[in-house]
Amino acid sequence: MRKSREILRLKFETDLSQRAIARACGVSNATVWDALKRFEASGLSWPLPDGVGDAELEARLYRPPGRRAPDPREPDWAKVHAELAGKHVTLRLLWGEYREAYPDGYGYSYFCQHYRAFLGRIDVVMRQQHRAGEKLFVDWAGDTLPYIDPQTGEVRKAHLFLAVLGFSNYTFARAYPDERTESFLDAHVRAFAHLGGVPELLVPDNLKTGVKRPDRYEAEIAAPYAELAAHYGCVVLPARVGKPRDKAKVEVGVQIAERQILAPLRKLTFFSLAEMNAAIAERLKAVNVRPFAKLPGSRESMFCEREAPLLRPLPGERYQHRTRKLATVHIDYHVELEGHYYSVPHHLVREKVELRFAGRTVEVYHRGARVALHVRSRAHGRATTLTEHMPEKHRAVASWTPERMASWAAKTGPQTAALCQAIMAARPHPELGFRSCLGVLRLGDRYTPERLEAACTRAHAMGATSYRSVRSILERRLDRELEEDTVTPPALMHVNVRGAGYYD
Repeated sequence: MRKSREILRLKFETDLSQRAIARACGVSNATVWDALKRFEASGLSWPLPDGVGDAELEARLYRPPGRRAPDPREPDWAKVHAELAGKHVTLRLLWGEYREAYPDGYGYSYFCQHYRAFLGRIDVVMRQQHRAGEKLFVDWAGDTLPYIDPQTGEVRKAHLFLAVLGFSNYTFARAYPDERTESFLDAHVRAFAHLGGVPELLVPDNLKTGVKRPDRYEAEIAAPYAELAAHYGCVVLPARVGKPRDKAKVEVGVQIAERQILAPLRKLTFFSLAEMNAAIAERLKAVNVRPFAKLPGSRESMFCEREAPLLRPLPGERYQHRTRKLATVHIDYHVELEGHYYSVPHHLVREKVELRFAGRTVEVYHRGARVALHVRSRAHGRATTLTEHMPEKHRAVASWTPERMASWAAKTGPQTAALCQAIMAARPHPELGFRSCLGVLRLGDRYTPERLEAACTRAHAMGATSYRSVRSILERRLDRELEEDTVTPPALMHVNVRGAGYYD
């Protein structure tokens, strides 16, 4: 209204032409002409009567109730508003169509100004202010981009993940083969790495991979998503159901991505997701460095200068998504995963546990607490067992090894050690001879170690490799005859003995 008053002053108090007045006031010739016509129709005179302030002057010039016929060039703002709900429809597009119908109609700035005034009359919207480093808005773009699967040759659709910081509008984008939990979580991990830090809040839409049960007051976050947020030390704050303004930043980011990333790539043929993501990264760089229309700098410069220093540091390790599976502990205190068996503490036999596994590790949880951690094995039918999970009796057996058994036997004597090694060597697996060796060694408690060593010497000489043979020797006191058996017997004299001379 200040400029309208200035236009009237210059018109009636100076000899300037309308073109000169337009230059002096920084408006178009049409605006000067329109203001003078409205003043003439208002019935006012210059100078303005006392008491006519800006509000009344505006009412007399632009909103005289019942005294001005509607301007035929005035767009149907309700129709414009409805049209904007269409896919990829913008105000500039609608303004272009309007100017085709009314070549002398409103300029683009005037068109946008009146549309915003229309919105102000139909809805009161809370203006959201975003603090630097506070919120990261995430969502999937509605449009997809085709690529050729290098393995099958099929044409597949890639889904575009978008993450937009609330303060700087700095954007991250990456294509995935689907919108499943694994892709959703991996996209967050890569987004945090791209940003070099973590915001305070994650603001997703109410998609199933992120929000298990939407609620206006207490939404239930999906367990894997909550686990990711806890790993990075941030909080998930889902947008309210049916309230797109809660995530307006990412909605705008989706529009920008569809128009400035997907649309320019639509005619290219990609033979892998890696190739597509390389092209997306180039387009994304251009989006982030493009200067703002009405502010100094760009998304990237504002992010680097104002927002990046306020992000929380990344944790030492990247989050790794783990698949979850319920299992029951077997009576041998092991749980099965893909044909391999992993031990858990023996007191959890027959209890329900949760397995959380990734490419390299398997974790076992009981009532929310981790009770076991194993390196993942692909050996089918085998078992991974930790000693601390065993009962006390099982630990003693598990600690036996062929070397330890031989070392234990050597304490009695070399012949005892040699016999135990022979017993283990005679079995298909050394472990199958452990009990026989243990039985032999325990005979030294019942008899003396000296007699056991002698019995083992006799058994070894006889080629007897069993616990029963050694026990029989000791029971029959054959170990006492060892010295006699080792003395060279005298030559036998008998009529049937021919002797060595017979063969000369």
